[in-house]
Amino acid sequence: MGAEQVGTNRAHRRRGPSIGDVARHAGVSAQTVSRVSTGAQNVRPETRERVLASMQALGYSPNIAARALRNGSYGALGLIAHQLSRTGEAKTVEAVVEASRENGYNVVLVDVETPSSTQMSAAVHRLTHQSIDGLIVIRAESSGPSTLSLPQGLPLAVADSRVQGSPGVDTDQAGGALSAVEHLLALGHPTIHHLAGPKDSGPARQREAAWRQALETRGIRVPPVLRGDWTAASGYQLGCTAIDAARRSRSGGPHAVFAANDEMAAGFMHALAEHGVRVPHDVSVVGFDGLPLAEYLWPGLTTVKQDFPRIGRELVGLVMDQMDGRSPGEERLLVPTELVVRGSTAPPHS
Repeated sequence: MGAEQVGTNRAHRRRGPSIGDVARHAGVSAQTVSRVSTGAQNVRPETRERVLASMQALGYSPNIAARALRNGSYGALGLIAHQLSRTGEAKTVEAVVEASRENGYNVVLVDVETPSSTQMSAAVHRLTHQSIDGLIVIRAESSGPSTLSLPQGLPLAVADSRVQGSPGVDTDQAGGALSAVEHLLALGHPTIHHLAGPKDSGPARQREAAWRQALETRGIRVPPVLRGDWTAASGYQLGCTAIDAARRSRSGGPHAVFAANDEMAAGFMHALAEHGVRVPHDVSVVGFDGLPLAEYLWPGLTTVKQDFPRIGRELVGLVMDQMDGRSPGEERLLVPTELVVRGSTAPPHS
């Protein structure tokens, strides 16, 4: 092979502009370009802007592997999630991204189709080959694996207290559900109906179990579960069905309802309004999650508020602790909820 052919092959293997190309374009030294790419502060603002403009003009991307060798960090956390259309998962992801940003880290997100062992393992493999410093897993379905196979030494935190062998953070689902039931019982309602989430959801199962146990321990009749799919549409349909059934049987229907999330509660309240059933005069309603929209329903929705920002901070904090050499072991942190009382609940009307 001739020298000309070798040179051609090398040119073909070259991947984009180099740090020297950026330095020449910006009229600075290669060392200055390196400082800018690593986020060093000892660069004049006008110089930094000129270098960044040259990087953008030339399409230059810093070599993250080389930067990791220099700094001991890639500056990125991996995040595995599932069902981002669901509010709880989406809010948790948002909180993790914000907490990571506050700590100077980017997030590489993989959304798995199902939380099966195969797909979770594939997601872990994919992320660990994309230069990450730690991993956060959000698993909220019962079909997921109870353990995760990870590269040795990779910091991990899981937003699900059921995953074994890893530090985890979760909302106090049972405590939140209990506060909703106790609030309605304290108002004088003889029993509480429940709009439950899907059976494959861990949080839905925990909230349903706490509701059931709270009634059974008090010797109160447990009504049949009304099961939805987290959406407002399912809450609306359940509301229409419950009202139609009550009118056919002349039973009067439910007078107090604990919905497993705010969206189903909103749909249920919509159905009540369409059928001339007044909230809270005829039916009291409590939701779960504490979404901003709950305050602007009419009447305002009483709800169990989750502290999503704290969940994100705690998850990122667990990963950071491991990166700093501290071992949290199998630490399980339950983030408390807050019952926010608004106009959708009241004593039963005589």
